[in-house]
Amino acid sequence: MTTILIAALEAGFLYAPVAMALFLSYSILDIADLTTDGSFTLGAAVSAVVCLAGHPILALPMAMVTCAVAGGVTAVLQTKLGVPSILAGIITNIGLYSINIMVMGSSNKSIFQVDTIYTLFATTGIANSKLVLVGLIVVCAAALLIAFLGTRLGLSIRATGDNIHMMQASSVNPAFTITVGLCMANAMTGLSGAMVAQYSKSADVNMGTGMVVIGLAALIIGETLIGKGSMVRQCLAVVLGSILYRVLYALALRANVPAEYMKLVTAIIVGSAIAAPTVKAYIAFQKSKRMAIAKRRNPPC
Repeated sequence: MTTILIAALEAGFLYAPVAMALFLSYSILDIADLTTDGSFTLGAAVSAVVCLAGHPILALPMAMVTCAVAGGVTAVLQTKLGVPSILAGIITNIGLYSINIMVMGSSNKSIFQVDTIYTLFATTGIANSKLVLVGLIVVCAAALLIAFLGTRLGLSIRATGDNIHMMQASSVNPAFTITVGLCMANAMTGLSGAMVAQYSKSADVNMGTGMVVIGLAALIIGETLIGKGSMVRQCLAVVLGSILYRVLYALALRANVPAEYMKLVTAIIVGSAIAAPTVKAYIAFQKSKRMAIAKRRNPPC
């Protein structure tokens, strides 16, 4: 059981940057960025190729930069060419499929018997070195995101998501803030893809399929359980949501759910997470409704 929980924690941290990326694009900028699936695969592809070249540490920033460019393409389609945000993400995502194959040279790339950040860190002798390493990377990424959102540019990005017309009236170019936000979001997605590729020792052109839904589920789980508040609290909620999602998935595997049913389990977890805020609001409404009826029937003397 301990091994399963450790694996779930590792997976939660590995995919936490995707949830943080959706937190930035969906929750803060109020943009449904569907570039995520393609960017995740692109990050994995770049990471695998750079690892094969003998630079596993350099693979992470290179994957982030490459995916930031992909986010910039989506932003340009949306802000400069008038393409709706959802369609802009879909267009970029379609194009990334071919680009990912070109990067890898085939539909998949194996990096077995090649040094990765995990094998390098394992030489330190720290127990559960993979968990410690991915945890450190995610904590650093979250800290940098929180620090950035507290800067003048970060506050402008947050204000753009709240009221884009107010930003235009304040002589701030929303196209620029949206571009920066989407570039950062896709860079974090690329970081996740790069870590996963080195963790699994392979990259596949289809490994990013469904990443938007999974990241959104982690985001909503965290916000439902912890709620909204300061940037620190919201980022913590995102990371914990990603971990909890993976723990639930691991428990399903522990319960010997057949492999062919795991997609159904995933759909149930995602659907429950997305519906949770509505169910929570409905329960609160019914509770207040019953209290109001009780007061009406038994008015105070």
